[in-house]
Amino acid sequence: MSPQDPNLKVVIVGGGTAGWMTAAGLSSLLANTGLDITLVESAAIGTVGVGEATLPHLRFFNQAIGIDEYDFMAATRATVKLGIEFVDWGQIGDRYIHPFGDYGIPNDGVGFHHYWRRFADRLGPISNFSLPVVAAELGKFEPPSDDNRSALSTFRFAYQFDATEYAPYLRRHAEARGVTRIEGRVVDVALNDDGDIARLKMEDGRDIHGDLFIDCSGFIGLLIEKALATGYEEWSHWLPCDRAVAAPCEHVGALLPYTRATAREAGWQWRIPLQHRTGNGYVYSSQFLEDQAAMDALVDSLEGPLLADPKQLRFVTGKRRKLWNRNCVAVGLSGGFLEPLESTSIYLIQQGITYLIEMFPDGENVDTVRAEYNRMMDLEFERIRDFLILHYHATERTDAPLWDM
Repeated sequence: MSPQDPNLKVVIVGGGTAGWMTAAGLSSLLANTGLDITLVESAAIGTVGVGEATLPHLRFFNQAIGIDEYDFMAATRATVKLGIEFVDWGQIGDRYIHPFGDYGIPNDGVGFHHYWRRFADRLGPISNFSLPVVAAELGKFEPPSDDNRSALSTFRFAYQFDATEYAPYLRRHAEARGVTRIEGRVVDVALNDDGDIARLKMEDGRDIHGDLFIDCSGFIGLLIEKALATGYEEWSHWLPCDRAVAAPCEHVGALLPYTRATAREAGWQWRIPLQHRTGNGYVYSSQFLEDQAAMDALVDSLEGPLLADPKQLRFVTGKRRKLWNRNCVAVGLSGGFLEPLESTSIYLIQQGITYLIEMFPDGENVDTVRAEYNRMMDLEFERIRDFLILHYHATERTDAPLWDM
């Protein structure tokens, strides 16, 4: 299996953000290698897509595959994001912004935070020394500078956009680069004698053959789990939230250049400002809150009129035991799920695609490449998992069972 093999056929199962990011990434960054890329999806199967907050890494992905930033932002109703505001996480009444940038500047090799710790009583909050925090609180934005002498070089920014618009945008990009889309539902997956996936059986009777299959089918894991029985590492004992309810509402007030995460009784609530609406959601633990109570709490807290019925989501925090098993790579929700407290969902999709492109097998060391891919993706998931756990364990709240675990 090599990208230089003119007969190599890559089959992506599932569209949405994961599927079309994969198709766009492979067709752009492995262009002129002879890859035959097919994406199979059914319009009858919905996607999770809600208002999506991201990390700065997505800007680099878009740039790498040749997407114009202003065109992308217009198409996806995107706004800029300088960081995440956390409300009520330490104690009720606390707030801070986690910025995409530095605090102060180092002096003679000594980090600024050391100076701040020593002179904090005179210097005031450390947030005063973060350009993106100050800009976010003032509702201001200026593009970063590449000039290291400029204060504008000390931060990056991300996007907040409508995920339901991003996938169609990427589809147009990928199809223009030769990706073939097949509409239809996969009803069976046939394995060969070695246990690899040989072909997909479609509802209309067609067979779709491939060499490398990429599972972007979502939580169901149609290929990686249903066909290959890869197994799943569950992390709910560390991160007990297992459900979410999401709903958009109308704008009220100025657009804010940051996402907000507010700690609630049984979890936390997101607020994502887009050009045309505000995305909202309540991530919670079903141990401590009923579904209807969560929905009521979310709707009652909205700043503007509701624009659509709330959407209920259920998930199991964790990841597949292998993200790459045999000739199948799981990307997106088919590979695992971590609550989006730090806006890492699309980042994990991007890393899965990036590592696949970097390690695309040359036909001689597939086992080694597969093992290294799994090692790298395990690290990505585990680092984010541990970072999320820290948010819950660093709190001083004891006002509800979730916060007193």
